[in-house]
Amino acid sequence: MAAANGVDLKIIGIYSRAPKAFVILAKSGNIRSIADLKGKKVAGPKGTVLHQLLLAGLAKQGLQAGDVELVNMDLPGAVAALMNGSVDAALSAGADALRAEQAGARVIATGEGLVEATIVTAVRGEFLRKYPELVKRFIAVHRNATDRIKQDPQAALKVTAAETGLTPEMVKSMIGWYDFDFAIRPTDIQELKRTQDFLVQNGMLSKTVDIDKLVIKAE
Repeated sequence: MAAANGVDLKIIGIYSRAPKAFVILAKSGNIRSIADLKGKKVAGPKGTVLHQLLLAGLAKQGLQAGDVELVNMDLPGAVAALMNGSVDAALSAGADALRAEQAGARVIATGEGLVEATIVTAVRGEFLRKYPELVKRFIAVHRNATDRIKQDPQAALKVTAAETGLTPEMVKSMIGWYDFDFAIRPTDIQELKRTQDFLVQNGMLSKTVDIDKLVIKAE
């Protein structure tokens, strides 16, 4: 969306792919699947991977966007609205979703089979042209961090728990949801193109960009 609106940016890598980490939550026992959301109120952020997950899930059930009422909210707000009964379902992800589950919410769908939930790392084109060595240094530090997670997972669990306020056990249950491989794969590019199509089809993007030209090898 930024690129289509004239922002000079380049995608230099993938931060994560985490379809399991993006979920739709419900609390009522009457809502067991996405099909049960017809006529219901769902809270979550519009124009995001989670919105894409909801629409893809509805389409798989033969439903349309208009079959649910989407209330635009950030993740903490959406979970709070679900827990206090203001909405029937919430779009959530990562630690917010895990905390909601512990408070009594249930996952009725994840991104598996619907969206790859690909998050990219991008840099301003001007910055890349002026400071290519800094960009390379950033990539090296990122790779070093992911390598250290693999080499000493227990230390990584402790650091992550301290930063997020989660218990080490909660972090351990989540770590398998994420693929932090920085390399850009052909499948990542295809997923970005599908995301752009989603934005256009749902009126959130009026013009497209050449995804292939946004992706560069900065190493």
